[in-house]
Order: sequence, then structure tokens, then C-alpha cells
Amino acid sequence: MVVVGAFYGRGRRTGTFGAYLLAAYDKVDDTFKTVCKIGTGFSDADLEAIPKKLEGFSSPHVHPRVVSKMKADVWFVPQMVFEVIASEITLSPIHSAAMGRVRPDAGLALRFPKFTGRVREDKSPEDATTTDELLEMYNSQLKRIESTDKEASQA
Repeated sequence: MVVVGAFYGRGRRTGTFGAYLLAAYDKVDDTFKTVCKIGTGFSDADLEAIPKKLEGFSSPHVHPRVVSKMKADVWFVPQMVFEVIASEITLSPIHSAAMGRVRPDAGLALRFPKFTGRVREDKSPEDATTTDELLEMYNSQLKRIESTDKEASQA
């Protein structure tokens, strides 16, 4: 996922970013649409290094290629790609990835996202997971749930 914004940390994370706003790439309109706010999986070294790597990419306002209903404390030009895992993909009234493609008033979001510790320097932002791929994963997840429910009802 692509870093498009950040939120200032509190408590132990005061003085750095406590969470990041991530987006998926939408090939159709060449934009980045938000998919989650992530604050877990970061080591102390990550919390120190990542803001330094993002320094040259901050923006005083949301980047024109970013579609977000959330307001980040700091915006970034889409440049850095995080490797992320999540428990599932859910419908979201807040996130803009695949908005209206499953339900008119909902986009897709990663539930319980976690940073794997890997910044994908080998990928450009346009090589990150796309909104179409996210929608495919969501539909695949639904099929698995439906088949599990069907098996359980037959037992």
C-alpha cells in the first residue's frame, strides 16, 4: 500500500508519526484511494527511519492524485510503498478504495492492518496493490466465507 498521509503520535510516539494513511492505486483514473490507517507493526527503528525517508515528499495539502475522506495531519506525495498484512477486507464508509463498486455508499478497507517491517523500495507507487486487486481479494474472501457457511449448514 502507498503512504499518502500521517498522523502525529501520542504518548510513547510523541515527536514522530504514530500512524500512516495508506492507499491503493486505481489504474482507471490514475489516483490513490485510501484503504486504511495503520499504526501497528512498527519497530522503534521504523518509527525513527520512516519519517526521515518521507521528509522530501511532504505536502501542505492532499496531493491531487489522492482521494481521501480522512484528514491526515501531514500529507505526502504518493511515493513510499509499505508491505502490509490484514485480517480481512471490509466495507467502509470512510475509505475511498473501490468506492461504490460493492455497495453505493461504501469503499473497501483493510481490517486490523499491520506493517510487516518492509518498505518496498523495489516498487513504484503505481506498482502497489490496485483497487481492482483489492476488490478481487474482497470477492474471493466472500466466496470462502460463503462456502464455509454452506459446509457448516450441511454438517
